Formats: sequence, structure tokens, C-alpha cells
Amino acid sequence: MYMPFSYGFGLMQIMFFLIFGLVFIIFIAIAVRSFKTWSGNNRSPLLTVSAKVVSRRSDTHVHGGYLGSDAHMYSTTSFTDHYATFEVESGDRLELQIPENEYGYIVEGDSGRLSFKGTRFI
Repeated sequence: MYMPFSYGFGLMQIMFFLIFGLVFIIFIAIAVRSFKTWSGNNRSPLLTVSAKVVSRRSDTHVHGGYLGSDAHMYSTTSFTDHYATFEVESGDRLELQIPENEYGYIVEGDSGRLSFKGTRFI
């Protein structure tokens, strides 16, 4: 009698390794991209230009999950990233992520000197 997947790897084991491999590849790709951005920012020169704040925005990410085996215990964590778009004298615009402790000081319409290094707000 023929019994498919009765010996060696079964369908569930193959699916597990495929999904695990996909998650691992995505994790490595995100780490490589983050390292490239960090490295590029470190190699970039520090620039200071006249600029005007043309917009601000916040992006909130909510992560949640069940705690343990009790389906009634659910926990959420939120993270907020803050951004500001600056217009420089040439008319070009750039959006930079702003640290939370400085975001409240930046108001649309403000103008002054902007210092940045790559994509990093200084």
C-alpha cells in the first residue's frame, strides 16, 4: 500500500522550513538595508543649509499579542515616529525623522538653519 509522506519529510515539515526560511530571509534583508542606511549616514558630510518647515507628521505603529496561553490577556505596544519636511533655498524638499524630544519645537512655517547628515536630522 502506498502512503505518501509517511517516511522522511512530510508536507508539514516542508512548509515549516519554507516559512522559516522566508522569515529568515526577510529578517536578513531588513538588517542589511538598515546597516546600509546607517553606514551611508555615517559617511555623509554634515550639511547646514537655510530651510523652512513645510509640514510635519507622525506615524504610529501598534504591536500586540496574546500573553501566554490565556486568550484573555492581550498586550499592545505602540511606537511613534515623527517626521518633518523641509524646503531648502533651491526649492528641493527633504523629509527627515525627528527625535521625539525635538519634534514639539518644530512648527510648520518655521525657518532657520537645518543641519543633517545623510538622512539623519542633527
